[in-house]
Amino acid sequence: MIVVTGATGNIGRPLTRALAETGRQVTAVSRHTAAVPNGVRHVAADLADPAVLKPALAGAKALFLLLSGDLHATGANPADIIRVAEAGGVRRVVLLSTLGVVTRPFGRTRIAMRALEDTLRESGLEWAILRPGGFASNALWWAESVRTQQVVAAPFGDVGVPIIDPADIAAVAAACLLEDRHTGGVYELTGPEVITPRQQAEAIAAALGTPVRFHELTRDEAKSAMTRSMPAELADDTLDILGSPNPAELRVSPDVQQVLGRAPRPFADWAARNVAAFR
Repeated sequence: MIVVTGATGNIGRPLTRALAETGRQVTAVSRHTAAVPNGVRHVAADLADPAVLKPALAGAKALFLLLSGDLHATGANPADIIRVAEAGGVRRVVLLSTLGVVTRPFGRTRIAMRALEDTLRESGLEWAILRPGGFASNALWWAESVRTQQVVAAPFGDVGVPIIDPADIAAVAAACLLEDRHTGGVYELTGPEVITPRQQAEAIAAALGTPVRFHELTRDEAKSAMTRSMPAELADDTLDILGSPNPAELRVSPDVQQVLGRAPRPFADWAARNVAAFR
């Protein structure tokens, strides 16, 4: 059996579906009750209390570990999840980390994530580590303004990074969970090209078949909007990356191609598949 945490999110949902389609037994874990594919067991659990994972992990041989933001809060100890998994008989863990542990290693959350990576490496488990950059699905932040005003409002309109389709992260995660050859792999996951917010707006417009205007926000305007849903420190951190990506953050990684045998999907593909969110 394979356990997927964060099973109702942008990565966990397609990963759960892909694993179920292989005929494996899958347990989907999320904080709240949710619909899952036929044949998949669902367990509602808060990962902030690793002990509650024990029933979900009963009989599991592999675990996909995706941490929610609160597990990076002061006092949280996500390493306990790895210890609970190992004690429960799990043999393999695939950890969703972040490219930031390499590109900007000194932020508080990235120091914590690097420590978690080290805990996993030093465990007795088989492991693989995924380090994605920015997600294509972050464009959903613009969905309401596109629906109501036909506008994308974002800072740094002509500064791009190689954002990745979460479905590609899920596909790489599935391969790492199912294939022994990825044991000990550390994969940096990006999209196929650097793309700017202005170009993303153009791709959304093309998917809709209607014009979408781009409005460039100042950094202060963007931070004010972002801090409604995230700590100010994280907003500043994100804006630093979006406004001044360093060479490592601009690099297009070959790792999706290496694992899947195909190129990562471009943003336009993500926009076409998710166009209903913008209508």
